[in-house]
Amino acid sequence: MNREKKHVYNTGIIGNCAYIAHVDKSTNISWLCWPSFQDTFVFGGLLDKGLGGEFSILPSTPVVNTTQHYVENTNILATVVESEGGTYKVTDFAPRFEQYERYYKPLMLIRKIEPVSGHPKIRVKCEPVFNYGQQAFEKSRGSNHIQFERGDVKMRLATNMPISHFFDDDLPYVLSKPIYLILTYGSPFEAPIERTAEDFLKRTKQYWRKWVKNASIPSFYQKEVIRSSLVLKLHQYEDTGAIIAASTTSLPEFPGSGRNWDYRYCWLRDSYYVLQALSHIGHFEEMERYASYIANITQTDRGRLQPLYGIMGQHKLDEYTLDYLEGYMGNRPIRVGNQASEHVQNDVYGQALIALLPLFTDHRFRHQNLAFTKDWTNFILDKIEATIDEKDAGIWEFRNFENRHCYSNLFQWAGATAALKIAKQYNISDMAAKAIRLREKAAAHIESCYDAQKEVYTNAVESGNLDASTLQLIMMNYLDPTSHRAKMHLEQLEKELKGEHGLFYRYLHTDDFGKPKATFLVCAFWYVEALACVGRLDEAQEVFKQLLSFGNHLMLFSEDVNESDGSQWGNFPQAYSHVGLVNAAYRISMKLDSPAFFDSLYEQ
Repeated sequence: MNREKKHVYNTGIIGNCAYIAHVDKSTNISWLCWPSFQDTFVFGGLLDKGLGGEFSILPSTPVVNTTQHYVENTNILATVVESEGGTYKVTDFAPRFEQYERYYKPLMLIRKIEPVSGHPKIRVKCEPVFNYGQQAFEKSRGSNHIQFERGDVKMRLATNMPISHFFDDDLPYVLSKPIYLILTYGSPFEAPIERTAEDFLKRTKQYWRKWVKNASIPSFYQKEVIRSSLVLKLHQYEDTGAIIAASTTSLPEFPGSGRNWDYRYCWLRDSYYVLQALSHIGHFEEMERYASYIANITQTDRGRLQPLYGIMGQHKLDEYTLDYLEGYMGNRPIRVGNQASEHVQNDVYGQALIALLPLFTDHRFRHQNLAFTKDWTNFILDKIEATIDEKDAGIWEFRNFENRHCYSNLFQWAGATAALKIAKQYNISDMAAKAIRLREKAAAHIESCYDAQKEVYTNAVESGNLDASTLQLIMMNYLDPTSHRAKMHLEQLEKELKGEHGLFYRYLHTDDFGKPKATFLVCAFWYVEALACVGRLDEAQEVFKQLLSFGNHLMLFSEDVNESDGSQWGNFPQAYSHVGLVNAAYRISMKLDSPAFFDSLYEQ
């Protein structure tokens, strides 16, 4: 693998479950959408350095080196800039802590700048933009703040740094003491600057460390699992419970591919995987919030479930392009909205039910209203029954052709299995009978995808194409992991889809945009899980270790990886990839931590 030209996203993220901001290694806020994940960026240099605005803290003398790290077990990011004139540190965070019996998570970004050595001189630039870079804010100065206004939209930057330095680029500021920058959206910040910033920093640090301490993190690569878990937590929009796939739009899956998508929405499929990962580490409040989100959607619309919704439950996510933006490294189009919301994807029903299954069956949560439990489960079973023979766009959201996909039938099988468990716990005989019937029918459809000659399950009925999503047949125990069929299925997928260093392609057949050129990182982590399931534990551990090399300097992972040079591509950081890491580590850890002597005791 040639790593000399390896492309890596040199950025970290901060957030508080109300927003996510990207901070690059130069200290610039290169991506921030306010007031929510799916709104216009106010800083969008990631997609256009000219029209994207800027919020940077740069030295007035040449840069020698920059480094970034997270404050341990938090989502607080530190960037250290070493210049010829001196070294300084920028600490960025989004306040989040408990206050008045609820979580305080304002649209507020706090930046603390402190000298480390020498006599650094800095220039601070804060130039937000509006309407995806098409409009600037009107700027006015106060005694210790700058007001930004555009129509009804108001932002304010409060600081203990002299305001005149923001209006004169030729006037650098000599950093001799800590400086604080507090940017807010909507309600202006009017409290004491230094004292409040330090208090919020302390309380935010305490919140994240408590969240980590209360998690059941497996022993296998614990540090990496903690980071991925913290990333996943940031991707839930707490006000509604929606979980986004990524905080960015239109970062290309591969340069020049045109595969640039807006991921700032809530996919039911992705949400299932995120909640599964968080439940593996013992966090369930995210599941309860998501239950409210999905309940609101289904109570207002009893029709077909969409693959994705807006974070407020919006159904219409019309897709359009912003052709005036240059795009990331010149890659266009820049898309807003996502046409996949109009697709038929029939795996979503099973995933919606499985995601919430613990709320209905785990005795820690079985305080749910029985009428709601029965109604919701019957709703899902009815949808599975209505769609079980349909063709759909599948997990990979093909735009111009449909099929009866093995993966979709697998989750119909899993959804019926979950409904059967609920029916048995609550002694609902008619629901149990229906679940059994649908489970058998889904299994028959899955078996129609089996190629007996090659001993492998194909991606769809009457198709010879292989697909990494069928690894889930092993992981979800549809196939007995110890069986010959499971082991041969895995071997055939390896032969066709496995790349170097454990990387895995989704598929290699031609789709709407040609043949895929990049591997899909979550598929590689699925491969790790499948290896562990079939007993190839040493290989699972080795591949997992290899995959860690595809994270950036902060152990953040992209959606896609170029097999030839290990480059990161696709939206970043991608929740899917971090889910894959957490679940793969959990799967391996459960195998490693199972004390073998217990088995021998029970055998006697």
